[in-house]
Amino acid sequence: MGACKIQAKDLVRTKRYIDKFNSMKTQLQAISLRIQAVRSSDQMTNSMKDATRLLGSMNRSMNLPQLQKIAMDFEKENDIMDQRQEMMDDAIDDAIGDEYEDDEEADEIVNKVLDEIGVDLNSKMQNAPDGLDTGIVEDERVPQAVGAGGGPSGGDDEDDDLQARLNSLKRG
Repeated sequence: MGACKIQAKDLVRTKRYIDKFNSMKTQLQAISLRIQAVRSSDQMTNSMKDATRLLGSMNRSMNLPQLQKIAMDFEKENDIMDQRQEMMDDAIDDAIGDEYEDDEEADEIVNKVLDEIGVDLNSKMQNAPDGLDTGIVEDERVPQAVGAGGGPSGGDDEDDDLQARLNSLKRG
């Protein structure tokens, strides 16, 4: 029985030591985290101090009135250059007189673009009405669905053409 009591006391002491070691381990981890936080704060403080010193030296080296004068001089010279460019452009336009050529070139470009997208402006303008609509209907056409058997003439070419254009637009 005596040996059993001694072993029980050893077991109790061992459990207390385990609890104490776990407690110390937890405290050491907490201290380690605090040390790491202090190191991070110290590094941040040093970085801020260096940045402050650098910004201070930059502010001392800047001459704000001189920078403002340079900016104003640049703006003035830029305005003068713009005015001279406008005068040169006007003089060249007056000397060459290619205003009409510019209009003709612009018209050619517009026509090329319209041709590329399939719009023939001149032929459409010839078919445009000249006067106001008087309300008189000369030819009464009844709208029909494409492919619905045509009309009295067995199929309207204009409707087929419109349907083909619509299909090409859907594909494109």
